[in-house]
Amino acid sequence: MSVALLFDLLLAAALLWCSWRALAAPTLQRAVVLFIVFGLLMTLAWARLAAPDIALAEAGIGAGLTGALLLDALGALRRRGGTGEKA
Repeated sequence: MSVALLFDLLLAAALLWCSWRALAAPTLQRAVVLFIVFGLLMTLAWARLAAPDIALAEAGIGAGLTGALLLDALGALRRRGGTGEKA
């Protein structure tokens, strides 16, 4: 088994694990952080697939901008008196 194949399998497993944990996270803050991590792992996956333009878009929009907006929305929810947690 080559090192590249081992890395690709590890990356695929990390993507599956991260997506599952983001969906099953007990708190919204943890879900948002896992969403950002998932976006960064997707950036690596697109780079491995030789698609640098999509990797840059995923890093900038998927992980960066969307993650920042979700963190800001979570902060606004907490400032308004909501806990941002499941009841």
